[in-house]
Order: sequence, then structure tokens, then C-alpha cells
Amino acid sequence: MPRDATETRRKLLDAAARTFAEQGVRNASMVEITRRAGQRNSGALHYHFGSREGVLCAVLAEHTEFLATREGELLAAAQAGPEGDVAAVVEAVVRPAAELAESGWRGRSFLLILADLVEEDPATFGPELSDVLARTGGDAVYAELMRRLPKLPEPVVIERLSIMTMVILRAVADRARVHEMQSAAERRGRAQLPYEGFVENLVAMLAAAVAAPDRVTKPGSRRASR
Repeated sequence: MPRDATETRRKLLDAAARTFAEQGVRNASMVEITRRAGQRNSGALHYHFGSREGVLCAVLAEHTEFLATREGELLAAAQAGPEGDVAAVVEAVVRPAAELAESGWRGRSFLLILADLVEEDPATFGPELSDVLARTGGDAVYAELMRRLPKLPEPVVIERLSIMTMVILRAVADRARVHEMQSAAERRGRAQLPYEGFVENLVAMLAAAVAAPDRVTKPGSRRASR
């Protein structure tokens, strides 16, 4: 690919990452992406990526290998440890996301885009998007996590894991953004844990939450009594 075309593609990818992260995957304007990339040709996105889903997949694909590798390493470590250790599997989701958030704005944008997609029905995804998301390696981690959870109704499990994923993605992205924007001397608001303490605390909180007893469908609960 000629150098000019390569540079244009990079600018479009960066503009798309920022716009998808800020405005949401479905609300992001293709015109806005083109403008932010400094392109006058309105067909530049279509030329390089073919469609909205094409540029979205290209943005996501830049980080899938990292996530798959790190999640695979941590999942292997969890499987080599105690059978009932839920926290070790949760860490295989938290730690790679935290590392990606610390890598810079592109990594944080990726996490915010994923958080947006988690809220959607996967059945609405096109085959290209489904393939890119599958390559993050998360399916194996979540399968192992579900195997280690106490017996819970399927809707409860799905709800817990969906909320867990959104909390992880947004928490690590927001924390890294705040720390990048402000030095320790300039930082306002509540005191925050150092990086490793933040990761370990988030893992502990979420492991306890996803493995908590079922209070939704138990006899005597508000829902069960309705």
C-alpha cells in the first residue's frame, strides 16, 4: 500500500476509535470520523474499510491478539491452580483489560467500544464482527468461569457476567484516563489505590459478586413472591 494510503488509513482508524468510544458504536457518525481524520473525500472510509462494520472490525482487530494471548496465559495459570478458585479466572479478564488501558488512549478506546458492544444482542452482529470478537479469546475464559460458579439459573449467570464485563471495561478505562490527564499533584477527588492494588481489589470484588448466593429466584425473595 502506498505511504499516503497507509497514513490515511491510520488517521481514519484513530478517528474511528475515538468516535466510536465517545459516541457509541451505533451513534457514531461516519461523516464525523472522516472529518476528524482530516479527509475531504467522503468516500475515504468506504474505500479503505467497505462499511461501518468494516472500520469497527479494523479498530477492534488491532488489540485482539494481545487480549487473546494474555487471557490465555492467565487462564492456563488459573487451570493449574485450585479447582474452585473463581478469582483466578476473573483475573484472566481483569488484568489484560487493565494492562490494555494503561497502554494509551487507543487501548482505552478499544475497551469502551467493547463495553458498548457487551450491551447489545450478539445475534445482531454481522459475521465479520462476530469473528473479530471471538478472536479476543474471551469465550474460553467465560466458559471456565461458568464451570466454577455455584449452580445458578442461567438468566442470573448471564446477567452477572454481563454486568461484570461492563464494570471491568469501564472501570479500567476510566481510571487510566484520569491518571493520564492529571499528575498526582493535580489530581482531585477521592484517593485511589495504586495500580496493583486496584487490579487485585477489582478481582476480589467481582469474584465475590459473581459467586454470590442466588437471591433472585429463591423462595421468599421479592421476585419469587410476586
